[in-house]
Amino acid sequence: MGPFEGLAFGFGVALTPVNVLACFVGVLIGTIVGVLPGIGPVGAMALLLPSTFALNPATGLIMLAGIYYGSMYGGSTTSILVNVPGEAASVVTAIDGYQMAKRGRAGAALTVSAVGSFVAGSVGVLGIVLLGTWLAEQALRFGPPEYFALTVAGLMVLSRLSGGSVLQSFLMVGIGLAIGTVGMEPISGFRRFTFGSVQLSQGIELVPVIMGLYGVAEILVLAEQGMKTGAVSKVALRELLPTRSEWRLSSWPIARGSVVGFVTGLVPGPAAVLSTFISYALERRISKTPERFGTGAVEGVAGPEAANNGATAGAMVPLLSLGIPFSPATAILLGAFVIHGLQPGPLLVSQRPEVFWGIVASMYVGNLMLLVLNLPLVGVFVSILRAPQHLLATMVLLLCLVGAYSLNNSQLDLWVLVGFGVFGWALRKLAIDPSPLIVALVLGPLMEKTLRQALFMTRGSVLDIVTRPLTLALLLVGALVLAAPPLARALRRSQ
Repeated sequence: MGPFEGLAFGFGVALTPVNVLACFVGVLIGTIVGVLPGIGPVGAMALLLPSTFALNPATGLIMLAGIYYGSMYGGSTTSILVNVPGEAASVVTAIDGYQMAKRGRAGAALTVSAVGSFVAGSVGVLGIVLLGTWLAEQALRFGPPEYFALTVAGLMVLSRLSGGSVLQSFLMVGIGLAIGTVGMEPISGFRRFTFGSVQLSQGIELVPVIMGLYGVAEILVLAEQGMKTGAVSKVALRELLPTRSEWRLSSWPIARGSVVGFVTGLVPGPAAVLSTFISYALERRISKTPERFGTGAVEGVAGPEAANNGATAGAMVPLLSLGIPFSPATAILLGAFVIHGLQPGPLLVSQRPEVFWGIVASMYVGNLMLLVLNLPLVGVFVSILRAPQHLLATMVLLLCLVGAYSLNNSQLDLWVLVGFGVFGWALRKLAIDPSPLIVALVLGPLMEKTLRQALFMTRGSVLDIVTRPLTLALLLVGALVLAAPPLARALRRSQ
């Protein structure tokens, strides 16, 4: 079926009662997660991943995807009203959004933010339909060497874009790849790094690792520092309508932000965060009055909020079309696919069209739900911030423990959860981003499998693998991204 026929089929899947309910639950939880500082979509998806085991694959994945893009809406609410970004992608929104709130235009900022996110989500769905299906068709030509090069290039690019130093990122990648080798080797059946433990023969589960690094670590940070919130600006329903001038000033930033976000989402790394900074810098550069930015410019809210939602849609393209996650959130979605016995990639469209097209169509349905939910209920969502911190922390910790143990009814998973919780807390103290570890843990088995298949194809010749045109191009792109900044600095010093 063609792209638009597939989308129509997807709406038939997404609009079934059970999938509509799953989508609603996902976007509602995503909004709440976005409002609460610290937890983030990755932690929430990890916490709720075990709850999808009993669901139909399409239903469970629709709910998890709803949490992913729904958190982008909720993060803007606290950025504008409280000046406390609920999600990292909403940091830029706080610059002008909170200034608008101080001037009595909080309602207009919230409406522009919600409409911008909806437009970007709609553009993103169209982008997935057109680019995702085309990329899946091209990926059918990929063999094991190309997939190996793609995973290597993805990790190389992610190491440059993760926000920290390259050495720290490589250290996290190395740890993630090492953890992925624990267990039974897939071809010979040899046990690696199990130290005589039968439970370790199955490998280290992804879910407790993620819940520990993000959920438990966040609880430890909150217990140490406490959660601080500012005074909450109140918004009446009659104040939600922007003026004609505000609509005019925000229309083109929303359009540009949607495109910038989607394109940025195709690049490995923290796309949702990067896209907001790119969009904000772009709007400030092309503005005739750049001095307004930082004092409550509506363009500084419209562009970044459209960009972060567009980036979440863009990040779904390599996951659904190639089976490669370019961010921690899509890595969790890949884990959910694998747990449900599915392999995202070029064959997903033809073999499981109800899953591929159901997820794509549900993103439009979910964005429409978010638009209806976020504006009338903004006061309800902000009131969540007034809940006692110790109750929220206890609830999150309980979900972590139950979710980890429910995987295999194994105490080993609980120890993994606790161990990586302490490790994640230490990484926070050292200001090291754990995202490359998660992506490497997910990609590691695929990288090993495709490398061994490629070596079998070429009778052990590494040169024959590297000299294949597409393989060489992918590896060169990754190496260029790594080498370009230091080379540019060296050239500047030599001048």
